[in-house]
This record gives sequence, C-alpha cells and structure tokens, in this order.
Amino acid sequence: MLNLYPLKEFKYPVMAECITPDVFYGKTLEEIETLKIWEGNKQKKLGDLFKVEKNNSENSIITIHGDVSKVRRIGAGMKTGEIAIHGNAGMHLGEEMKGGKIVVQGNAESWVGSMMKGGLIEVNGDAGDYVAAPYRGCSEGMHGGRIIIHGNTGNEAGAYMRNGIIKIYGCAGQFVGLRMHDGTIYIERDCKSRPGACMVEGKIVVGGFLESVLPTFSIESIKEKVKIEENEVARGPFYLFFGDITENGKGKLYVSKEKNPHLSSFERLL
Repeated sequence: MLNLYPLKEFKYPVMAECITPDVFYGKTLEEIETLKIWEGNKQKKLGDLFKVEKNNSENSIITIHGDVSKVRRIGAGMKTGEIAIHGNAGMHLGEEMKGGKIVVQGNAESWVGSMMKGGLIEVNGDAGDYVAAPYRGCSEGMHGGRIIIHGNTGNEAGAYMRNGIIKIYGCAGQFVGLRMHDGTIYIERDCKSRPGACMVEGKIVVGGFLESVLPTFSIESIKEKVKIEENEVARGPFYLFFGDITENGKGKLYVSKEKNPHLSSFERLL
C-alpha cells in the first residue's frame, strides 16, 4: 500500500490518528499527503512531516520507516489492514483498535492498545506503562484482541481489563491486572508487586519471580500447567491463588512455584 518516512527528527508530540489503513483506503497519494496532522500546537499536512510513497504491493499494509516515538495515536480505531513500524512507536498506539494488525520492530511508549476491542498488536521491544489500560477516569479497559510484548512493560498493564489476551515475554511492573474483570495476562519472567489488586475475575500467570502475593488472595491448589491460549501452555508447577477478596473476586493468580520458594509457606494451608 504505502511507505512513510519521517522527514525530520520530531521534537514535539505529533498527533497522527489519520495513519490507519481505514483512512488511507481509496484515497490518492495527493489526498493522503493533505490529511490533517498536529505537531505540537500547529496543524499541518501529513506530507509536511512524512514522505509518502506508494509501493507495488496490492495489500493494505502501511509501513513506517524510522523512529516515530514522538508520534501518537498511530492506528487509533483501526478496523482492518496492517501497520508495520520499523523503529520505535509513540504513545496510544492502536488506541480503541477494533481489528487488523500492528507490528513494531522497536519499543513502544505508554498506553499501547488502550481500550482496544479487537485485532493484534505485537511489540518486539519494550512497552511503557498502562498497556491496554483506559484513560484516567474511565473504568473499562481492553475488551478484546491480543497484545504481545516481547520485552518488558511498565506499570498497570491490563488495568480494568474486560477481555482479551496480553502476553509479556519479559518482565512487568506493578499493579498488573488492576481491577481486572476478565481476560488473560501472561508474564513469562518477573513481575513487580501487587498483581491482581482489586481484580474481580480473569487470569494472571507469573512465570518468574514475584516478591509477594497480596494478603487479600487465598491459596487454592498447585497446578502443573496453565493454558494461556489455544496453542500455548505454560508449564509449572504453579501456585494458584483466588482473589481479590476485597472485591469478592473470583480471579485466578498463578505464580511459579520453582521461581518463588519463599511462597512455600502457603502450602501448609492446602
């Protein structure tokens, strides 16, 4: 479909919700270049900030070449097609996304997949805080789709999550799954404190080290494996905790037994 090349190193935030296959579809190159975009407090045209180049492909892929870590809301609300970013991506990537696919070869800033409802986002590097989480003041986060982070994430990944799958193959920050209502969050490596705080339902799996489990969770059993999604199983054994009791929650928190020998004292409660 199209290749985009930043014409300079951006110093100010760029608001670029127009960069989606849905918006580009059916438009001429000239029409795409005149799409409105904001750089700081100045409205500009897409062609003022990016070189826009058609490729010979028949597919609906937008390929961005270069560092766009200052460019926000790429893929916001997209329903179809694909965006490939060969560099770092900015905040609110795939915000309220409903379908399609976004792949980032570098890192991504905060709010990846905020409130997304469908589709796939894959980040091959690290992601910032609030992966899939909603804006402040909103009580509903991710409703569907899949987010895959191959590196580490910051705090509050999956906060207020209602459905979908988040897979983090690195480490995660504090408050993973805060006020989670449904869905699955898998952390292959270590997780900082308070995962599942105030969760109602859903599943969180920690395959690495976890310093402590909130006292509002109760141990239920030890499981040899946990299903992450249809074709992926995490091998244990895992301690299974239920909570958060403060919310009368029925959420499931799985924590690696092998990586957390300091939690062995819970076994006497089984």
